[in-house]
Amino acid sequence: MRYQGQTEYDHQGEEQPQGILLTNLGTPDAPNTASVRRYLREFLADPRVVEIPRLLWLMILYLFILPLRPSRSAKLYRQVWTENGSPLMDITLRQSRALQQHLDRRFGAKRYFVATGMRYGNPSIASALQELKQHNVGKITVLPLYPQYSGVTTGSTFDALTRELSHYRWIPELSFISGYHRNKLFIQALSDSIQQHIDQHGMPQRLIFSYHGTPLNALEQGDPYFCFCSETTRLVMEYMGLDRDTVITTFQSRFGKAKWLQPYTEHTLQDLAGSGIQNVAVLCPGFSADCLETIEEIDSENRQYFIEAGGKQFHYIPCLNDTPTHIEMMAQLIEPHRRDTVTASDNQLLSPQA
Repeated sequence: MRYQGQTEYDHQGEEQPQGILLTNLGTPDAPNTASVRRYLREFLADPRVVEIPRLLWLMILYLFILPLRPSRSAKLYRQVWTENGSPLMDITLRQSRALQQHLDRRFGAKRYFVATGMRYGNPSIASALQELKQHNVGKITVLPLYPQYSGVTTGSTFDALTRELSHYRWIPELSFISGYHRNKLFIQALSDSIQQHIDQHGMPQRLIFSYHGTPLNALEQGDPYFCFCSETTRLVMEYMGLDRDTVITTFQSRFGKAKWLQPYTEHTLQDLAGSGIQNVAVLCPGFSADCLETIEEIDSENRQYFIEAGGKQFHYIPCLNDTPTHIEMMAQLIEPHRRDTVTASDNQLLSPQA
């Protein structure tokens, strides 16, 4: 006997696959003003992103920022856009495909399904959850691709996830990976990328770890992001045996007039060049994929700051992107959350007897 309205989850005794949800920040659908405005409206309206009185901020957002900023930002997006679209989107989708292939090789096909959901824009977290639902997954492991936890990024992703799942009648088993800033394979992968650069270009006079900035008051109110960034830098430095005087941790991508985490990347580069440092290399260990903030802001804008201030050699070390070591790290992060067999009966679904 079957009740009217039973769902696709009514597969008693059948093995259910596990879902993997990779998330990142997101990107406009196209490098034009209208698309950027839609993206910025969703992004900047998130109370996790801007923590000032709500009514005041919405007035500023709708009266000043959204009418003016999208056209300027669209020009920057056009500079980094590729035939495959936004670099962040392209790389994140490649990461998802590579992780899917890795899991298929290791555990067999249809044991895991990897979906991609962006916190802002498309594909959304909601659409990714629907995709996993169609595969009848019994458990979802969520991996936000932010190595260092922050309420602005990882915390906001959790908000969006739970808000969407609050509309679900049946919620699968969940696990949420809130960060991996000190993961051994992550530290090794970063170190390997630095060493490859040194082998090719030589040791720079200064090696700069540039992380995305957050407002200073977030740290003062208990956000651990600054501490996690500092720990990532320290662990890489210790793993590689780097001289402490060679390595600098900085923060980029400020917005507004409030104080943000310091030292600021652009000021550091200008000061270094002004003091006679001629050769620097910059990496962005807080980003899992190259994007506007690494390609345009660091490798173009900040390169220019350094050269104009008197520097000679500026090198940007790319993010880990979809390199094999990065994909292996993702698989290892997922490993403790793996269930070999997830069945409907495990979730205590009841079926009426005929």
